[in-house]
Amino acid sequence: MTTLSSRAGTKGVPRAARERQVLAAATEEFGRHGYEATTVAAVATRVGVTKPLVHQYFGSKQDLYLACLDPVGDRLLGAIRAAMADHDSGAPSTPLRVLRALFTALDGRREAWFVLYDPSLPPDSEAAHRAAHYRDAIDDLAATGTAELLHATGTDDPLDADALTYAWRGLCTALVRWWINHPDQSAEAMTRRCARLLGAARTAFANGDDRT
Repeated sequence: MTTLSSRAGTKGVPRAARERQVLAAATEEFGRHGYEATTVAAVATRVGVTKPLVHQYFGSKQDLYLACLDPVGDRLLGAIRAAMADHDSGAPSTPLRVLRALFTALDGRREAWFVLYDPSLPPDSEAAHRAAHYRDAIDDLAATGTAELLHATGTDDPLDADALTYAWRGLCTALVRWWINHPDQSAEAMTRRCARLLGAARTAFANGDDRT
């Protein structure tokens, strides 16, 4: 990544502030359109700066992506770890704690989830490997949580745990996508909605309700 010693920005904006603007715009572009379809020019246009300036500040398109990815991955991992470590007797169930942590971490930057879960990353690139590192770490936490959940119900089949981990990842992605399409819904509102949905699902399965 190219780094300049000057602290000057553009049009009177300090460089640090301009970098934050670029990263915010790039995170949204990568999250909305994917790595392949996102261009540095589009990011520059959104911020109101030139494409060469973005390259000057962040280097290549991959460098810019990585500058967006690392804060997203670190924030999500930290949020999930904290939620899973919260054993307060008054806290919600682990799945709901994790969902609340995800919504809170993504509040104001919902598209950031799809910076991490981007199928258009170039295979074998540093971007793909770094994203996979974060996804694998999140999957490991999910696997721990699902194994504990199944064990508590007397089920220790590793394939059950693997299937539930896979389903959980898909559920989180679907919920975030729905949330993006409903910008009026706050993180707290999403948490309450998920509590209702999880409660309804538990009731339906417990009652053997096969109605569709």
